[in-house]
Amino acid sequence: MPKSFAAALALTVSAVASAQVPAVPDLSNATPLPGAWSYAALPGASESTFRDASARPQLWIRCTRASRQVSIARPAGAAAPFLLVWTSSATRSLPASFDPATGRITAQLAMMDPLLDALAFSRGRIGVSVSGQPALAVPSYEEIARVVEDCRI
Repeated sequence: MPKSFAAALALTVSAVASAQVPAVPDLSNATPLPGAWSYAALPGASESTFRDASARPQLWIRCTRASRQVSIARPAGAAAPFLLVWTSSATRSLPASFDPATGRITAQLAMMDPLLDALAFSRGRIGVSVSGQPALAVPSYEEIARVVEDCRI
């Protein structure tokens, strides 16, 4: 009886854990959203912003030099527990926070996180998704690598 209880408990915990972390969409055949990346050196930080064809910001990648953290943010209408990131070589669900003042959902990465290299060197596109919104696929450009390098020097 204890074995069957332990097995049932393990299945329940596994089901709850997988329900909380949604699957990252495979965007290998997605057409990137038309638009352009820009890079800005800021006091104590640097930031790359992807703007769509209507010049609306859709994705931010920012290095805060003092903390050596890189944040990834996208617009969102409500809180979500995870920011889902896809590259041609890695995928990951990152814990996220929502700032209602800016309307952004943001995830933080340490400067040496391998996902940053995957973002910088992704082939053709990267993707970011939040539950309740369509996945965002954008072209991968050198502005992402510049921000990552800024945090590492």
